[in-house]
This record gives sequence, structure tokens and C-alpha cells, in this order.
Amino acid sequence: MGQGLQAAPLGIIAGGGALPAMLAAAVVGSGRPVFVLALEGHADVASLAPFPHQPLRLGAIGEGLSALRSRNIADLVLVGTVRRPSLFSLMPDAEGARLLGRIGRAAFAGDDGLLKAIVRVLEEEGFRVHGVQAILSELTAPEGVLTRLAPDAQAEADIVRGAAVCRLLGEADVGQSVVVQQGLVLGVEAIEGTDALLERCAALRREGPGGVLVKRPKPRQESRVDLPTIGVRTVERAAAAGLRGIAVEAEATLMPERTATIEAANRAGLFLVARRFTT
Repeated sequence: MGQGLQAAPLGIIAGGGALPAMLAAAVVGSGRPVFVLALEGHADVASLAPFPHQPLRLGAIGEGLSALRSRNIADLVLVGTVRRPSLFSLMPDAEGARLLGRIGRAAFAGDDGLLKAIVRVLEEEGFRVHGVQAILSELTAPEGVLTRLAPDAQAEADIVRGAAVCRLLGEADVGQSVVVQQGLVLGVEAIEGTDALLERCAALRREGPGGVLVKRPKPRQESRVDLPTIGVRTVERAAAAGLRGIAVEAEATLMPERTATIEAANRAGLFLVARRFTT
């Protein structure tokens, strides 16, 4: 558990997946109370039921801020997956419209640009935004070869190629993942997400040694939100796509199901490595 944060209620703005509930359980287990704003249509409400929570429509920003302030919450974590809505479908409340005006053109930028603007506005409103890794440091992938199988020379070359392509994607604020096989880029991640990328690349697989999924943060990533994430599902999709390994950025990729993810990779005969990419 991260140190130095006040033992006051932690606000969790929860998207989809298992991570919000895992974080809430860990924080409560440490003796700190939580309050969860569960984003409607995204959050797994059933997993959040044991914790104080309130459903929140994405556009009801004023309602959410009022709920946090009424509980004297200053520390926030934004965690979980959220499918980016159309601005036309957002239907913000009055406070939401005011804050969207302050976000400005970033609302039409890539995900990282938008999230940076959201964090900035939340801080201007008096909240302290923390990365999930600052609260629960053991959620990130540790450096090294994490599986019984290690990458061979061809796979190492594909990892280097993938890391370089990921950096270029990130500089354009497009995506965080790429699939490379024998030096060829089979696919890059955009708004569709990693699962769809892997499904698409399965049909593009070439003969010979399988490819590698490489994930890394964008070069100017707002590290408190939207870090790359892998889990058992990622491993299963990678195996189904005919890949032979996954490489991620060490200490900058979330791996909430660390033990289960490594075990899944071992069962599937995939390698899983975490590196500190330098290029």
C-alpha cells in the first residue's frame, strides 16, 4: 500500500472491470474508508455492492462532485475501463456543461489529451487525483521474465520493433498496443481496444514463429489515469490469436490479477516479460 496519503475517505470513480472493486477492498482492508461513484453502463455494480457507492451517469458531473464534497472527500482515484461516449450523447448537467467548457478543445483530442484535461479540472476544483499504483503499488508488472518461457532472439527483435511503434502511436495519442510478428506490424491499437486488436490480428497471422503483443504507456502519458492493463483475458486472447508472448512496460503497466495472469501464460505456453523500454 502506498504511503503518505491521508487516512481520510478515498473517492473512487469506477469504470468497468474488476480493478475498482479490488482497489476498494484493499483500501478498506488497510483501515481507510472509501466512497465509490459507479459510472452507469460501465462499472460492475455487483462487485461494488459491498462498499459505499452511488451510481453516476457520465454527464451528471455536478451530481458526482456534490456527492464527493458532501462526504469531505479530497483524494480521488479514477480507475476502470470507460468506453468514450459521443459528446452528443453525454447530456451534461449544468455543472458538467461548465466543466466541459473548461476542458475545451481537449474534449475532441485523443484519450490522453482528454484525461489530462479532466485531471487538471478536478485539481482546479480542489481534489487531489492519485494513480491507482500510488494506492496499491503491487498492481503493476514487476521487471523481468515473469513466466517459465523466455523470448528467443526473434521474439526479442519483435519486442524492440513493437516498443518503437508503440512510442510513435503514443506520440500521436492513438493507442498503447501493437502486435508484431517476424518484424511485421500485424496491427495497432486505436479506439477499439486490445481485445479487438488481438481478434483482428488472428486473421493476419503468418506462417512461422508467432507474434508478440507489446503494450507501453504513451510518452507523455498522464500516469495517474489510463495506464496499460493486462490480465488473464489478455493472455487468453493472445493465445487464441496465435501469439507466443506479451511484453509490457515494467512498473508502468497494471496487472491486477498478477498471479493468475502469469499462471494463465504458463498454461498457454506464452512468455510474459516486463521491460524498461528505452526507445
